[in-house]
Amino acid sequence: MIESPRLLLRPLTTSDVEAFVSLHDDPRVSEFVGSYTHDQALRRLAAVEKQWAERGHGLCAVELKDTGEFIGRCGLNYWDEFDEVELGWTLRADHWGHGYATEAAGACKEWGFATLDVPYLTAMIRPGNTPSVRVAQRLGFTALREDDLWGNAVTVYAAHRPLPTAGCAESG
Repeated sequence: MIESPRLLLRPLTTSDVEAFVSLHDDPRVSEFVGSYTHDQALRRLAAVEKQWAERGHGLCAVELKDTGEFIGRCGLNYWDEFDEVELGWTLRADHWGHGYATEAAGACKEWGFATLDVPYLTAMIRPGNTPSVRVAQRLGFTALREDDLWGNAVTVYAAHRPLPTAGCAESG
């Protein structure tokens, strides 16, 4: 479980299927991340569970701490075809504009660099998804390359592992 000031992030499971389908059913959300039928969502969530079991990371349900309400998903996804770990976030449209995406993704980014031995994390963002670009930029991501994901053009942003801070040497 990953915790931030207002949010709890826990691994997504197949038991989240209804909330997952509902999240992606909103046209404002699905415009950039697609939608899922119940069966497609079950398959995707089974793959998420498998990634958690095999790699120790994956996508999380994002819940409000004070109510337990499911407001979206956020987390780390390994892509075989790129040999990279992507940090992704998708929130219900009625929760946009409150800083939740930045808060959730920031917590996942910090957790990812603390947990995984990767030089950088990516964020794959489709053209026109300006709010996600702003979240990525707030978290220190910069454009790395243009690519293709499942037949969709994406800009791949990257946030590099923070350099260790050097201690100050005392003079004597």
